[in-house]
Amino acid sequence: MSLPLSDDAITQRLAVYGRFGVHLGLERIQRLLTALEHPEWQVPIVHVAGTNGKGSVCAYLSSVLTQASYRVGRYTSPHLVSWCERISLNGEPIAVVELDRVLTEVEAAISPEHETPTQFEVVTAAAWLYFAQQAVDIAVIEVGLGGRLDATNVVDKPLVTAITSLSREHWQRLGPTLADIAGEKAGILKPQRPAVIGPLPPEAETVVLARAAAVDCPVIRPEPSQINEQGLATYNFSVTSRGSIQYRVPFAGVHQLTNSAIAIAALQALRDQGWQITDQAIQTGIAQARWPGRLQWLTWSFQGEQSPPWLIDGAHNTAAATVLRAYVDDISQLHPPPAIAAELKQQGLTLPLAREVTWVMGMLSTKDHADVFAALLRPGDRLHLVPVPDHDSMTPMALQAIALKVCPDLATCNPYETLEQGMTAASTDPTSLKILCGSLYLVGYFFQTQLQGE
Repeated sequence: MSLPLSDDAITQRLAVYGRFGVHLGLERIQRLLTALEHPEWQVPIVHVAGTNGKGSVCAYLSSVLTQASYRVGRYTSPHLVSWCERISLNGEPIAVVELDRVLTEVEAAISPEHETPTQFEVVTAAAWLYFAQQAVDIAVIEVGLGGRLDATNVVDKPLVTAITSLSREHWQRLGPTLADIAGEKAGILKPQRPAVIGPLPPEAETVVLARAAAVDCPVIRPEPSQINEQGLATYNFSVTSRGSIQYRVPFAGVHQLTNSAIAIAALQALRDQGWQITDQAIQTGIAQARWPGRLQWLTWSFQGEQSPPWLIDGAHNTAAATVLRAYVDDISQLHPPPAIAAELKQQGLTLPLAREVTWVMGMLSTKDHADVFAALLRPGDRLHLVPVPDHDSMTPMALQAIALKVCPDLATCNPYETLEQGMTAASTDPTSLKILCGSLYLVGYFFQTQLQGE
């Protein structure tokens, strides 16, 4: 008896490929796409890599291009709640019945005589096939891991590429140094195709720019947008005659001034190639972009009562943790910076007068735990440690030992068996600023278990 179509059924279906783990390389995906008659050749793309920020940039790009009346595919990873989130058309996730259908076609094309593709490769092939069948005008494709050997890196002539940021993550697979990682990310740059490059550490910048020069890739280096006291951002186009554009950033954090500028620079590169994208489409599209689980404020019904505002963020690596801590420091001031104050007012948030910080955190075992704790924790903070369900989670007790070594002057540091227990303990202090972070998978579990029916 077959399972009814549901996300759980998709999860079980894909689990068989999960056992092959992460195995970088292009041979398997290229063989699979050849068997599917190369759907990737039918899809013009914007290709986005980076350690952090690439998801936000993809959200901005797909929203603006949809506003510009194009038929827009978007492929991102990981998902928070549903596999369907990874593949979307004009902002709408693929229907589970459609995902099931394209997965059936992909699986039929897998050769039993060759190495079985990984889970990510199967889903990536499904995205290419779906976008080709839906005759999208353009697809915004997020790199999964690295770039050079990532399963998304199968298009020779992307319309535009972008590298949002670079820091030391996934070094076990991409190489031990920042230069090694930069070399992998720069593998998406293609000859004569424009590339938008965000601010990079000097060691990484040298490698990326050298790769761009080697393949004769035109480089665009946008400056971060500037924000005023009313919360409006201003982006100055690189060519003086084009002037500037004002827009409202829907996502929290000053780093979004860089991410949105990267997106606008990529959109300008599309304009230069004849794509019809008005300033109004940029303004409306950016304002309407959605990318949940990243510096997101939420209230919800918790144990029968309305919760106070919680800040929800993945903060799954050191760079993201540094951004989160900077945001917390900004909003924790008695008089926050004008742009932050405007942002909080816009969202209708009234934060506790006390600015003590209570963290609920879980992390995967593969992360740089000490570095993340060092970026986030301060003496007097309260820390509640929980597992990340259904993933290779670091145990809360192991995290406790690391956290106390990094920051021995925490007010509290306690492990719990479940997320619910940790959040219940955190909620006993009504005056502190409460933050859930440490893993996008943990955030996804929170959305699935705490926000259903909200």
